[in-house]
Amino acid sequence: MKKVFSFLAIIGILLGSNCTRITENNDPVIGIWSHISAEGGTTQKQTTIKQEWIFNDAYLGRYHTYQNNELDIISDFKWVHKDSVYTISYPGLEKEEDVVIMTQSENETILTNENGDILAIRE
Repeated sequence: MKKVFSFLAIIGILLGSNCTRITENNDPVIGIWSHISAEGGTTQKQTTIKQEWIFNDAYLGRYHTYQNNELDIISDFKWVHKDSVYTISYPGLEKEEDVVIMTQSENETILTNENGDILAIRE
């Protein structure tokens, strides 16, 4: 009787482990996005700021900010996609959520906010 019970337990474990398959996330936002801007007065004293978002398939990502090619901020972020809107939140940073939509121009894919301002361009 112990052998039958052990055999049924093993079969149950094998059948139960096959049911926990993670669904594949192939959202088009997955990848590297960036935005480069310049601040300051004259060309010699301008500060170049590059923001970079790396979206992964677990609805998480990594956010970087570079000032004059030196890493300034590195943080994780969470993202949610509902309808055509992406909401990016930055726990641990004093940064507001970004609410964006993905648009396609002639040559590139862009994330824009509700005002139509560019947040990032796909690399």
